[in-house]
Amino acid sequence: MTPASLAPTMPKHSHTVGQHGNSVVEGFAAQGLSGRRCAGNSRAVMPGASVAALVMALSLAWALPTEAREPRAQPAGQQTTPYVTRKGDTLYDIAARYLRDSGDWRTLARLNHVGTPGHLQPGVTLRLPVALLREERVAATVVATSGPVERAYGNGGYTPLAIGMKLTEGDRIRTGHNGFVTLELEDGSHVSVPQDSSIGLDRLRQTVFTGSTDRLIRLERGEVDNEVTHATKKDSRFQIRSPSVVAGVRGTRFRVNYDAGTRVSAVEVLDGAVGVDAAGATPPPAGAPLAASAQLVKAKFGSVTRAGAAAGAPLALLVEPSLVQPGKIQDAPDVAFDLVPLDGARSYRVQVGRDAGLLDVIRDQRVDTPHAAFGDLSDGTYFVRISAIDANGLEGLPQTYAFERRQFSLTTSATARADSHDYVFRWLTGRPDVATRYRLVLATTPDLARPLVDQTDVTGAEVVIQNLPRGVYYWTVIAEQFEHGRFYQQASAVQSFTLTW
Repeated sequence: MTPASLAPTMPKHSHTVGQHGNSVVEGFAAQGLSGRRCAGNSRAVMPGASVAALVMALSLAWALPTEAREPRAQPAGQQTTPYVTRKGDTLYDIAARYLRDSGDWRTLARLNHVGTPGHLQPGVTLRLPVALLREERVAATVVATSGPVERAYGNGGYTPLAIGMKLTEGDRIRTGHNGFVTLELEDGSHVSVPQDSSIGLDRLRQTVFTGSTDRLIRLERGEVDNEVTHATKKDSRFQIRSPSVVAGVRGTRFRVNYDAGTRVSAVEVLDGAVGVDAAGATPPPAGAPLAASAQLVKAKFGSVTRAGAAAGAPLALLVEPSLVQPGKIQDAPDVAFDLVPLDGARSYRVQVGRDAGLLDVIRDQRVDTPHAAFGDLSDGTYFVRISAIDANGLEGLPQTYAFERRQFSLTTSATARADSHDYVFRWLTGRPDVATRYRLVLATTPDLARPLVDQTDVTGAEVVIQNLPRGVYYWTVIAEQFEHGRFYQQASAVQSFTLTW
């Protein structure tokens, strides 16, 4: 009896064993096992001991490790990831831990040709279908917020956001004027939403088995500023989607701005690279290289895409602008900055934040001239980030400076004393709790080059100058303070008066 003649007599499920099952039968044939056919019966009959041995051999073949069998072609279009079994593993446990449906152990059995799902040898490499892997929702944490910022879940109503709150897939965020918020994702990435913007957290998930992440953020209007940690998993994805563009990265710093009025999206890459596709096109799948996108926008370049049009080609961003007085102490009533004009700039953006990375932004202005004023701001150390905007609407590379806000007002006056030729100079500072010394300078020319009076180390609030002759006089008061190891100075404007007595 040959193996071919035995094949029809095997149980139907034995065909799934593959070539290894046939090799077991051939082994029995090589040992000279034979059988006979009974009259009126097409099945082969073997001696009792031989039948038992064959059944045992087939059972052992069914349970042999996957790598011991000849590999079979992976079904077309089905992506898998390897899993190496451990002691005590079963297909039931593996499916329960890593697949969306624990009942998919049957799919694992068919895919990996396993006939004993309740017992697996350690060290066996199984293939798990990526499409069936279980995902868990992950949270985004609010790490900074300022001004009017609200969130809503699904179609629910909006409520105020606060630091420490956890947001999940399905949450929506909107900011009002002078409203800012920054979210921190599970891998340390940051998503900052400036004023007058609206986003939706469409997808925030992590695959349990592989650890890969899938983050999709919908930009409805305004802007989103992203600092994305480099993806260590091949299948991880981070995308910003607006009505006109899809921008995907694997680790970079970039901005996406969407103007709902013109339906134009601007992508600006500060570090790394971003794959850009038109919103109507099918973006590359997770794990695909960025170069698979319609446009690959590298650092210091941007892209402008209009709704319904192809993704815009890369355009060079403007270089960083600079401040006229970068070390200036902001001691005036209004916090203000002057920028050095930059060639090619149509406008400028000036932001103030509490941290060097400007994750905690508190002021944001776009100005047509290289000057921005923000009004009053409490004392402390802040950071200002400036950038220039070109004719395409692309915001260029940023420059960040630290500055000190320390209000140091100085009010002065000068009046003639009644029935005399005396003149009284008085002053008052806005920080009376700090020891202050004053200096009075009086001259007959506006440049104060040849002072008639230069009185220093004055600790009082006034000085009287006697017997001034007729003429035109110019004067100023300088206040000096030393606090926390630093020297501060404030000078009044040069003023004038005329004596005619």
